Amino acid sequence: MRTGTIRPEDLDLSDLEFWARPLSERNAAFTALRSLDRPAFFAEPDMSFIGAESGPGYYALVRHADVVEASRTPQVFCSSRGNIAGTFDPPPEFLEYFGSMINMDDPRHARLRRIVSRAFTHRMIAKIEDDIGRAAVRIIEDVRPAGGGDFVTEVAARLPLKIICDLMGIPEEHYQRVFDLSNTVIGAFDPEYVPDFAEVAAAILAAAEELRGMVRDLAAERIERPADDLTTALVHGNVDGESLTDQELGSFFILLVVAGNETTRNAIAHGLKLLTLNPGQRDRWKSDFDRYAPTAVEEIVRLASPVTFMRRTVTRDYELNGQRFKDGDKVLMYYCSANRDEAVFPDPDAFDITRDPNPHLGFGAAGPHFCLGAHLARQEITVMFRELFRRLPDVRSTAPPERLYSSFINGIKHLPYEF
Repeated sequence: MRTGTIRPEDLDLSDLEFWARPLSERNAAFTALRSLDRPAFFAEPDMSFIGAESGPGYYALVRHADVVEASRTPQVFCSSRGNIAGTFDPPPEFLEYFGSMINMDDPRHARLRRIVSRAFTHRMIAKIEDDIGRAAVRIIEDVRPAGGGDFVTEVAARLPLKIICDLMGIPEEHYQRVFDLSNTVIGAFDPEYVPDFAEVAAAILAAAEELRGMVRDLAAERIERPADDLTTALVHGNVDGESLTDQELGSFFILLVVAGNETTRNAIAHGLKLLTLNPGQRDRWKSDFDRYAPTAVEEIVRLASPVTFMRRTVTRDYELNGQRFKDGDKVLMYYCSANRDEAVFPDPDAFDITRDPNPHLGFGAAGPHFCLGAHLARQEITVMFRELFRRLPDVRSTAPPERLYSSFINGIKHLPYEF
């Protein structure tokens, strides 16, 4: 489908089938939306099957400048009114598990963020760099005898899963269960993870409850026997003189294990696909890994855009890009579109590991909700490809990826590979 054949009025970003279309078609659709003189408006999907009521609709922010402005104006485009992962406003039982700091505004958001931010500073990431390296080596050596397989489940998913579980203090015997539960939370609309569409809500809540039970048990242990991990920091920290409630602790845990697992593994998987499709860029990176690593990693994240969008709700009258917003309006900030905005990125569909500057929004835009784990994600992606190039220099994907059926996460479920 060529861009010229797409009419913006024929598009429906609320239709899950749109997100199952080939990447080239989706990119062409967003190119058409960026050409409009103001943000397009879409009806909300029917989410009554999970107990949520559909609202009046939402605006799609698809230009880089619009997403940046909304992110930097949290007093207008707020996070606390509704569900940042969708247009619908979830029923109360969902907020019990997913009402974490990502769904909050300052000042409480800032106070909660400070509790966990100590685990994600440059200094702390540098401290665990050797751990990340050892984990990557072990993963690669484990798959060496096979000569190939599924890159996502055997390689890309294992590194971020181990690192975030180690940070939280989750024992290794629980890694696989955390992986399965996070797949259910993020991929509930994909029949591989929840075969019966009517069971989506129940599956999400059951997975969230099991994760909360896991952290509840771990927290009880850390209260009695503190350790050098993030769970200890959470149970012994306080906000406004008060300890975190069980609900807040559970929401934190779900956010961290899901966000710390899903996004980085997808960036690594997209990275192998991009390097396979662009052998010249691959050879250049291999020729001087350390020289090109910083810009190569940013370019992988830009084109992968693991999180497709985030939702905000308008708090007062405000004009942005020709549109007059009012209190209660919903907007979705489409990072996948902003990261291919031709007004910011020359030849935006090209994979260029030397691209500089590269002001992508793959970790969100500057503002209070910029990704807390960006330093860690960059380090994990860098280390994994360093060890892949060293130990499996001819590694490549061998077939198109099997994509996650989701409008929220640009996920790769399976990616055949060989070396």
